[in-house]
Amino acid sequence: MSNAKNSKSKNGKSKGSEKNRRSSARLAAVQALYQMDVAQISLSEVMEEFVSFRLGKEVEGEQFNKADTSFFKNLLTGIVSEQRTLDPLIDQHLASSWRLNRIDSTLRAILRSGAYELIHCPNVPPLVVISEYVDVAHSFFETEEPKVVNAVLQNIWKSPKIEQASEDVSKEESESVPEAISLDEGEGGV
Repeated sequence: MSNAKNSKSKNGKSKGSEKNRRSSARLAAVQALYQMDVAQISLSEVMEEFVSFRLGKEVEGEQFNKADTSFFKNLLTGIVSEQRTLDPLIDQHLASSWRLNRIDSTLRAILRSGAYELIHCPNVPPLVVISEYVDVAHSFFETEEPKVVNAVLQNIWKSPKIEQASEDVSKEESESVPEAISLDEGEGGV
């Protein structure tokens, strides 16, 4: 996986702005999912590595932006825990010649992250989510993949099942505030 970095903002905002910290968290989540997939390491191992050695740190002479660590952890934990529901949903919205288990690991990580956020983060506008993950795709790909990300996430967002799921998640979140998420799960099958 290339060392895509989010060290310069397109809109000129400071590196530390909340928007940029969330963008960096999204990019890091995709990279972590890729690492889990390729290296077959656990959620807790990859999370520790990213929090301790990558987010906001200098790596191989390159400075990585500070990321919203809490958002990064919530994304990564949520994506892994919801993978069994996300994968068939994504597969359903891919073109018939594209299957999720056969596409590039980086593209798979981007689609899982975007789908998770569309469904489980109703406080973020869907068009922002889609735009963010298209930008992430552009960090790694120059050809058709960013278009695939846009199309798949747009279709997932417009899916009636997703509208209901997002409403259910919003209702659940407003009714109860969850306790801290345990990150000691040893899942590595992303």
